[in-house]
Amino acid sequence: MTDKLIIFDTTLRDGEQSPGASMTRDEKVRIARALERMRVDVIEAGFPIASPGDFESVKAVADAVKDSTVCGLARALDRDIDRAGEALKGAASARIHTFIATSPIHMKMKLRMQPDAVLEQAVAAVKRACKYTDNVEFSPEDAGRSELDFLCRVLEAVIDAGATTVNIPDTVGYNLPHQFGALIGNLIERVPNADKAVFSVHCHNDLGLAVANSLAAVDSGARQVECTINGLGERAGNAALEEVVMAVSTRHDVFGCNVDHIDRSQIVSCSRLVSSITGFTVQPNKAIVGANAFAHESGIHQDGVLKSRETYEIMRAEDVGWSTNRMVLGKHSGRNAFRSRLAELGVSFGSEEELNAAFVRFKELADKKHEIFDDDLQALVTEANLEAENERVKLVSLRVCSETGETPEATVTLNIDGEEKHVSASGSGPVDAAFKAIESVVCSGTELQLYSVNNITSGTDSQGEVTVRLERGGRIVNGQGADTDIVIASAKAYVNALNKIFTPEDREHPQV
Repeated sequence: MTDKLIIFDTTLRDGEQSPGASMTRDEKVRIARALERMRVDVIEAGFPIASPGDFESVKAVADAVKDSTVCGLARALDRDIDRAGEALKGAASARIHTFIATSPIHMKMKLRMQPDAVLEQAVAAVKRACKYTDNVEFSPEDAGRSELDFLCRVLEAVIDAGATTVNIPDTVGYNLPHQFGALIGNLIERVPNADKAVFSVHCHNDLGLAVANSLAAVDSGARQVECTINGLGERAGNAALEEVVMAVSTRHDVFGCNVDHIDRSQIVSCSRLVSSITGFTVQPNKAIVGANAFAHESGIHQDGVLKSRETYEIMRAEDVGWSTNRMVLGKHSGRNAFRSRLAELGVSFGSEEELNAAFVRFKELADKKHEIFDDDLQALVTEANLEAENERVKLVSLRVCSETGETPEATVTLNIDGEEKHVSASGSGPVDAAFKAIESVVCSGTELQLYSVNNITSGTDSQGEVTVRLERGGRIVNGQGADTDIVIASAKAYVNALNKIFTPEDREHPQV
């Protein structure tokens, strides 16, 4: 096994395209640093042309990350490529990823272009990207439904133009593993200059086959997989990084490549960080990172594992980081210990004021919760970032009364645009009452699509992490809140979502 499988993470770009999964610049930097600690090869930081905020986020990641290649996405348009080149100036290692659709349906219905014009624009885009970096990736969008002969023509031309990676996307998750593997094998065999570029794949999970298709492609010679933490992504998501990495690692007897460079012990902590920031929780039975992934209830299974782990476990929980969520701090820990541990987790502070504010939060949490774990610290920082964004609505205080046989009531004090307002409401439960009280003041006109509660760590004193998803006029946002009191955490999450709804969003989508 001499071939390294390149792991290309697109959590910060394609993952963010999940409705409601938008991230701030600081949150993207935190995730990028976690990916860097995992030793991910390429981090696709965003789509710089989408908005000024996206540009600044890509620039911040490029400046912060030193050990991984930082990539920016660009359509096959001059202005996109120039913007990506500008955003990536500070990167120690930069890549521009440009793309244009090549399937008949996309060329006719979306681009309204003839195939020869598409080929010409693809070549021009790669040549322009090469002016900024010698690390250029090209993707023929919707390759899974493209005509093979035309696909071969395009790939040959862009490799001649300077593309060092050619990525074959199954954009709509249409392919089956045997088909997709055969496609990759045919392309590598038929494209005359295939040996001059790395073949990559980017699979979507619409049929639940993103990982299977990616692995079939690796088996056929692909040497880069584009994936996301927890499989986050548009619609049903992308190939899950943790599943691809552990499949190749565990079945090294099958694949002619390795992922030995990836620090797999960082997988669980990175998964939890992404879940905390985006509000997209991981289901208990999710492979590798789900709470039940290494749990055994059956007596037969338990007996077998106790006698020999290999009877029912093909991986060690410790190898993916399940044992690393250790207690690190308590109420007697000092500020330097607090700062040092967060630095180890990839969190830094821009000023002493930010550090002091975070330390005050830590002390408040330590008074409620004796044992402080890494996940508690990550949630604390996430909440601080969320509140830093809150400009219009702030939760000042909340009082609820819930009693058997009585209708629950909530009294809320909010600060709205600098003015305090007090309101009370009743509901079917304390959370419902709190939400109705808040809504009676803000009159947001939103519809609650999701309310989800998860424990951050174990124990009855664990913080509850609440995700609230609101929709208004087709726009979807996620709000997050954490507290040892679930009702307070719920109110925080609702207020956070409202502030996102009240913040105008003007972003381009790469596929439009």
